[in-house]
Amino acid sequence: MLTSKEIIAKTEKYGTNNYHPKEVVIVSGRGAVVKNPEGKEYFDMLSAYSALNFGHCHPELVRAAKEQLDKLTLTSRAFHNEVLCDFCEKLSALTGKEKILPMNSGAEAVETALKTARRWGNYVKGVPNGRQEIIVCANNFHGRTITIVSMSTDDSAKRGFGPYTPGFRTIPYGDADALEKAITPDTVAFLVEPIQGEAGIIVPPAGYLKKVREICSRHNILMIADEVQTGFARTGKMFACMHENVVPDIYVMGKALGGGILPVSAIAADADILNVFEPGSHGSTFGGNPFACAVGLKAMEILVRDNYPAMAEEKGNYFITKLRQIKNPEIVEIRGKGLLIGVEFSCSAAGYVKKLIENGVLAKETHEKTIRFAPPVIISYEQMDQALAIITDSLTK
Repeated sequence: MLTSKEIIAKTEKYGTNNYHPKEVVIVSGRGAVVKNPEGKEYFDMLSAYSALNFGHCHPELVRAAKEQLDKLTLTSRAFHNEVLCDFCEKLSALTGKEKILPMNSGAEAVETALKTARRWGNYVKGVPNGRQEIIVCANNFHGRTITIVSMSTDDSAKRGFGPYTPGFRTIPYGDADALEKAITPDTVAFLVEPIQGEAGIIVPPAGYLKKVREICSRHNILMIADEVQTGFARTGKMFACMHENVVPDIYVMGKALGGGILPVSAIAADADILNVFEPGSHGSTFGGNPFACAVGLKAMEILVRDNYPAMAEEKGNYFITKLRQIKNPEIVEIRGKGLLIGVEFSCSAAGYVKKLIENGVLAKETHEKTIRFAPPVIISYEQMDQALAIITDSLTK
């Protein structure tokens, strides 16, 4: 087996420099713990940006994947398969929506939601085609396609990729009044993260999503909730919108839906919205493939059966309480919901992240000054205590 240094060197030689990963190589993982080639163990506190809510190699998910691998993996959507129907039925029940449109990556699901909103705006609301406008938030992160980076306010994500896709209007996050003022007769939708993840775990003011829902309903525009990172129990509810008893018109989902095994995404909405599509108007060769659907089905079964939202809420409260006992004057704020937690510093957080990794906790800074802690929901209290002891030592000034 190659050493960590050899693996990193080989990756840098042949791989494109579009990522700058921490100098850690992971070769195996179980639950909340991973190992490098030299056998050193780490607590995974990033969970692949919430894709690993079930932890690494959850045995039931691995078994479901293996069973389907031996049976059938892909049909394309030119033909039916016996797993897609069950997947759509289960996800429909989980979201309370009548229709499901499966895709692969989170970015594809966001693109699908944007296409849905534009076509709905034209077909149903009557906005002339080409004039449909979608309102988004500053510091958003919805993916990296040309259209999605066109609505980003992060220069590093969009620099040099023009010309950009038109049709977006940007407002401050967490400001319902700004949404009200930005709406025009051409507005068809508002796309929002219930909690902004990449921006630094930014939790909007209490009541924000409820106000957004009321404004969208009153102006006849679609409320699209990007729950790719916050969905499937990460924040202590099945979906983060549920913290305010809000139901969006469109759920955008991904990451944990694939159980940490493969990319699975989807949007969910009622028939009066998703019926704007007809055969040939949108699709994906791999979207809804039986392999992905089998894993997604098992993931949803485990989420409900083992009550992952309650686990995330209880463990998140415990985790935040312990973090708030850390004495460090450079800590500005500790915020989050469930097991999606951000620790913001008055200085660069990179040094603290380096110390955490050296001591056996995998974490990463976002927006320079915030460390995200998002362990798998299945992490035990004993493991949390061990990890928190390392975190406390590493973050104590």
